[in-house]
Amino acid sequence: MAKRDYYEVLGVQKGASKDDVKKAYRKLAIQYHPDKNPGNKVAEEKFKEATEAYEVLSNDQKRQAYDQFGFAGVEGMGGSTPHDFSQTFRGFEDIFGDFSGIFDTLFGGGSARRGGSTGQRQGANLRYDIELAFKDAVFGTKVEIQYTRNDACAPCKGSGAASGAGRKVCPTCKGTGQIRQSVGFFSMASPCPSCGGEGEIIEKPCPECGGSGVQKKRQKIMVTIPPGAEHGKRMVIPRQGDAGAGGGPPGDLYVFVHVKSHEFFEREGEDLYCAVPISVTQASLGAEIQVPTLEGKTIKVKVPSGIQNGKLLRIRDEGVPVSHRRGNLYIKVLVQIPEKLSRRGKELMEELARVEGENSTPKPIPLSELSD
Repeated sequence: MAKRDYYEVLGVQKGASKDDVKKAYRKLAIQYHPDKNPGNKVAEEKFKEATEAYEVLSNDQKRQAYDQFGFAGVEGMGGSTPHDFSQTFRGFEDIFGDFSGIFDTLFGGGSARRGGSTGQRQGANLRYDIELAFKDAVFGTKVEIQYTRNDACAPCKGSGAASGAGRKVCPTCKGTGQIRQSVGFFSMASPCPSCGGEGEIIEKPCPECGGSGVQKKRQKIMVTIPPGAEHGKRMVIPRQGDAGAGGGPPGDLYVFVHVKSHEFFEREGEDLYCAVPISVTQASLGAEIQVPTLEGKTIKVKVPSGIQNGKLLRIRDEGVPVSHRRGNLYIKVLVQIPEKLSRRGKELMEELARVEGENSTPKPIPLSELSD
């Protein structure tokens, strides 16, 4: 495959300054670095191509030879033949500063010393899933939950050190929490295996917790579920997660609410819905019926005469209590047609048909006029 012109590779003009060359290469190196494109051979080749171009164009002697004689002018100088790219990267501190540091930022790395010089680290957040009855979610309740968490070790008070003992600088990493290794093209930092990235080690670990500063503990707490809690609601209970290592602060407890379905009621926002059956005569003549609510009380509901099947009746302030107010209760009326009639009932229905008349050629109703 034919080699591309180095200026074309970096996307700069032939008379570009060193700063322009540096900026162009930096952009390409970040874009095509193998760690950012694992397994992508195309990106790897582009990365090598850009690195080779930069090595030549950033060096005054090589650049002059390349400008005058092309690829032939830099043969044997590390330009047109394969070479050790690690030599190139050793001189790149002026481009990236700490070369590994920029890739730590790009690829989610960074210092392994999360806890600072004291070895303290914040504890992990925990999750607890709770299932609530529909009524409890609507009106609120209190629930006692039990779960296991890492609690601060009582004998060492979370420090991880035995009584009278302390911490000292890690002899392996000299307190940095990192060790560096040359891997391929650049130097990589990884957490120190001796101190786990803390920079310090405990001279004499606590015999109770083995130096971790935490112990497993079964905990009970009372959780208050506010009125109107919806399915999937997340509640945060501060400082009830795992205790931090080395005496660090505890994490939080996240409680996720799962609401069970109700046999009769459904919820939509602040409103409740239910369906109530009525007879043909109640629908025709109107009636006053007794309807049970979610709270367990009974309310009187007036059904207007001539109500149609599927119509909604609104009962104010019988819905979900939210923010010092309540939503509404909507009752869907279902007119039930008797499957069997007594002889007398059949006679009365036939007479009603004669008196009121029957339409044997009904006209279709537009679907847009139908209520839900």
